[in-house]
Amino acid sequence: MNASFSAQVAEQAVHWLIESQGEDFDQAQQQALQSWLLADREHQRAWAHIQQVNQRLRGVASPVVHATLQAPPSPARRRALKALLLVGVASATGLGLQQHNPLPGLMADYRSPVGQRRRMRLDDGSLLQLNTDSAADVRFDPQQRRIRLLNGELQLEVAKDVRPLVLRTGEGTLRMDGGRYNVRQFNRFSLVAVFDGAANLSGQTLLAGQQARFTAAGWQGIAPLERNSGAWVDGMLVASQMRLADFLAELARYRHGQLSCSDRIADLRISGSYPLDDSEQILHMLEVALPVKVRRFTRYWVKVEAAS
Repeated sequence: MNASFSAQVAEQAVHWLIESQGEDFDQAQQQALQSWLLADREHQRAWAHIQQVNQRLRGVASPVVHATLQAPPSPARRRALKALLLVGVASATGLGLQQHNPLPGLMADYRSPVGQRRRMRLDDGSLLQLNTDSAADVRFDPQQRRIRLLNGELQLEVAKDVRPLVLRTGEGTLRMDGGRYNVRQFNRFSLVAVFDGAANLSGQTLLAGQQARFTAAGWQGIAPLERNSGAWVDGMLVASQMRLADFLAELARYRHGQLSCSDRIADLRISGSYPLDDSEQILHMLEVALPVKVRRFTRYWVKVEAAS
């Protein structure tokens, strides 16, 4: 059947279900859940459905499912339970949750948790760096070097080698013969920035100093490289007259839970360089720089609103 709620709302419902099952789910969180439910009928539909999925999971005769449901509270159990619930939602509704499903990331060769970045040297000497909540598989053989970005974002410095290197995302396969690249997987498209070298996609080449989206149809919107491309490698979130709503969407990638702003202030502009390792400090800086107030319903639900 067709889903009557979005993938984003489905993830929010999963988050609230997992929170509500925790031992520290207090009255303030209960009120926050009620506020979320009353905010939109889409939330109510998703909440009702995720409860049904949760009930069905308890009737599944699977050792893996049983072990997950019966495991003591821990971050690992939370991740596994979230994966099971999202798979259940996707299976029952047909939602396109490929980019939101954490299962591929949990089984990846290399992955980075939310709010963390990883740096590793590959067997051929290439340097692979993963941004927050990212995952990649690496397969090298005598004929070819293959990397698959499963979700999130990576930066890659390709070592010289007689074997070609190909990088695959959900939309296509890039050939890279050396150089440095930043690649990010979005929902329905990928974005690549070429700092050095060149990236070839289906016979068309993106040169150093350029960036572009690409889909299965090829390159889209080739443009000069943005100055802040890849700043996350240095632990910075760089904004230049960025809409506040877009800025918070980027910052939300580095935090657990929900982070948003009211429509009234969504178009406020923000500039500057902000340290990603302290998102709470960034929120404090927003209150200094803009006429806004950060409202914390729970530690996992934060909304930026207009200052009184």
